[in-house]
Amino acid sequence: MKAFITVIGRDKVGIIAAVSTLLADMGVNIEDISQTILQGTFTMIMACDVSENTSFGELKQALTALGEKLGVEISVRHADIFNAMHRV
Repeated sequence: MKAFITVIGRDKVGIIAAVSTLLADMGVNIEDISQTILQGTFTMIMACDVSENTSFGELKQALTALGEKLGVEISVRHADIFNAMHRV
């Protein structure tokens, strides 16, 4: 399953490390990543391949909890949503 993960919040040390470690621990492969700092705000988008052994709900819950711990907003969306939007 393909998914897009976005991270937005105040820039600080360790955001990429924490998110990528959680994803690796859950069997999620980061296929593409883009990150930048816009006027002090950290923004990152990742295209990921989620292992069939990983529940989308569990992934979403874990990322939400990590975002709260880091003080950033993390969201995950199933790639099928984007694919369906572009077929219309």
